[in-house]
Amino acid sequence: MERRILLTECQDDVGLIAKITNVCFMFKLNVIRQDQFASQDDRRFFMRTVLEGDFQDDKFAHTLIDTVTNVLPQGAIVRLRYERRRKLCVLVTKESHCLGELLMKSYAGAMNADIVRVAGNYPQLGALSEKFNVPFSLVSCEGITKAEQEKRMMQVIDESECDYVILAKYMRILSPDFVKHYPLGKIINIHHSFLPAFIGAKPYQQAYDRGVKIIGATAHFVTNNLDEGPIIEQDVIKVNHRYDPETLARAGHDVEQMVLLRAINKVLDEKVFIHGNKTVVF
Repeated sequence: MERRILLTECQDDVGLIAKITNVCFMFKLNVIRQDQFASQDDRRFFMRTVLEGDFQDDKFAHTLIDTVTNVLPQGAIVRLRYERRRKLCVLVTKESHCLGELLMKSYAGAMNADIVRVAGNYPQLGALSEKFNVPFSLVSCEGITKAEQEKRMMQVIDESECDYVILAKYMRILSPDFVKHYPLGKIINIHHSFLPAFIGAKPYQQAYDRGVKIIGATAHFVTNNLDEGPIIEQDVIKVNHRYDPETLARAGHDVEQMVLLRAINKVLDEKVFIHGNKTVVF
């Protein structure tokens, strides 16, 4: 018996859940878990269905997808995903806390993914990566243009054949050419702020200047709009007037790595649909 995840997105209509589950019954597949949501703004329907059964071969899977698609409104998007370990390429600069958390969780089996490559524009985190037997690529910015550095970084990423690119405190603004090289949903960033507040550089200094009482972190998909891509996960912690910018930054490290890990796990579990510039997260 195998498990697969059926992902459905279409225009909302009467009886969609019954139509989808009836097809699953026809194919002798057992529904283990099901989550659905219909947006009131644009009447868009999303459903995630965990199925168990004998999926036989690729022809069976394609026939199932086609049959589900045919009972749904025109333009429906139907995908059938394996529950398998994904491959991650992690981009870093100098800060180690997010990378360290991901390496440890992947090593311990607490994340259903393997980190196949770490790439950075500084050499500082190479030793940390190598402690976990993960190859490290230095793609320096020294002496070359931004375009050339990004070209080299994209080559490293593409050669890793990864499923997702994780910006784990990669402190570089990606160019439009870099972003459009990858499909929306492939690049995930952790931003050290509770977006949409304090966008851009030095968010903890911005937070200190405003005298905030909470700080947080946001994990989101990357788009060409700086720090404005669809949000996957957020969290906050309380702070007070005794925190200076450096203390705020140290306190924020724990929430950053926690939020990034939770976001990645939700994406790996196929629990995230991109809906315009928002997400539906089950």
